[in-house]
Amino acid sequence: MIKIVTDTTCDLPDNWLRRYNITAVPINIQFGLETFQESVTIGPDTFYNRINADGVLPTTSQPSVGKFQEVYQTLAADGSEILSIHLTSKLSGTWQSAILAAKQLEDKIKVTVFDSLTGSVGLGLMLREAARLVEAGLTAEEIISRLEAHRSQINVFILLKDLRYARMSGRVGRLRETLASLLNVKPIVGVDDGALIPLERVRGQKKGFERMLVLAEELTAGTPVHLAVTHAIDRPRAENLLAQAQARLNCRDTFIADLALSLAVHFGPGTIGFATYPAE
Repeated sequence: MIKIVTDTTCDLPDNWLRRYNITAVPINIQFGLETFQESVTIGPDTFYNRINADGVLPTTSQPSVGKFQEVYQTLAADGSEILSIHLTSKLSGTWQSAILAAKQLEDKIKVTVFDSLTGSVGLGLMLREAARLVEAGLTAEEIISRLEAHRSQINVFILLKDLRYARMSGRVGRLRETLASLLNVKPIVGVDDGALIPLERVRGQKKGFERMLVLAEELTAGTPVHLAVTHAIDRPRAENLLAQAQARLNCRDTFIADLALSLAVHFGPGTIGFATYPAE
């Protein structure tokens, strides 16, 4: 039996995590000297209220090697092997923690760690494919081969609303210089080989949605895709974007998920994005 492990940046709805018995290891969120585990000891209301009250952003950190070891040992107690799929290593040390944990347990447990080179619903869509392949009886090696083939075909588009978070964040790398010069312009951000990249600048959310959909149409060229929308406390506009995407792209299936708090730290409330994943 193969069991799947990921982290809480995956933005896969809870019902899907339960449906496929996927274990999400929590990212750490730190307000000063207080450390919380995402989706375990802190939720959206407390998170956003705390930021508004304190006037500063929390920091985030990857799960410890020990935490991954604990999860792997628990799940493998029945003899299962583990497939551990995580947020891009270009933005987080989570993949590295998982690699170190797997190496320390290699004499006892078979753990295969995979770098998704994406995140949020891009990672969520990848996890769902992996889970379906597990159900179909493929081996870990066969599943990894399939994921590698599709990894470069994942398209991610993110429209930021509140640039304050991104400016303050130390994790957005090369985006910082771009964002520093923007006033009322909203950036569209994408993912290239696991790294965040600025795609375009637009004025207003309506134009942002339109431009993201045009880019998606160009990249998918009418081929069938799985599509997922994510948002940071802006469900109505996320539903609006999903409706537009369903009308314009060849969507096999879709879902909407809340943006992980550990990602919202860097992008801010009002962020809305989507990912497409090739459907065979």
